[in-house]
Amino acid sequence: MASSAMETCKSEDLHMQVDIEKNAKDIRSQWVLNAHEPPSPWRVVADSVSKTISHYKHKLSSLIDQPCTTLLLSVLQVVFPILAWGRNYTATKFRKDLLAGLTIASLCIPQSIGYATLAHLDPQYGLYTSVVPPLIYAVMGTSREIAIGPVAVVSLLLSSMMEKLVDPATDPVGYTKLILLATLFAGIFQTSFGLLR
Repeated sequence: MASSAMETCKSEDLHMQVDIEKNAKDIRSQWVLNAHEPPSPWRVVADSVSKTISHYKHKLSSLIDQPCTTLLLSVLQVVFPILAWGRNYTATKFRKDLLAGLTIASLCIPQSIGYATLAHLDPQYGLYTSVVPPLIYAVMGTSREIAIGPVAVVSLLLSSMMEKLVDPATDPVGYTKLILLATLFAGIFQTSFGLLR
């Protein structure tokens, strides 16, 4: 008697589980079939720009009643975060950062020269990319623990794309100009993405 009751309960549980799975599949299929129309790309861009403007408007609304010098200092601190945290920077931190910087430079400089060679560029371009971006990021960046510089994939990608347009062996100046133009546009896009959040 108890075993037949258990079998009945098990069969009811099995039927209930099958019904739940069937209902879940029906709900999923209805969700897929009756999905909302996605927003257009222009709507996505407009929403992003609107959110960015409202974000900055909200940040600056508290500064409207402030004197002009306070307003200017606040805007400069947003653009150059070093102005905010630089006041608390001590000689001990500088010593530690200098040691870390020299250690990283001993690795990054030869590595960057190698990446320039991968991209079929002169070695001095590797030196520029290993020194200039970290200096700019030190003044304008927000993270204190980050590595900035070239990577092998980008060097190979640039080289393979630009070789189709200009041969670096026959026209090295034109090839270098094309690479610099591509990196300029990449920088413009990254800056605009950062400003538009």
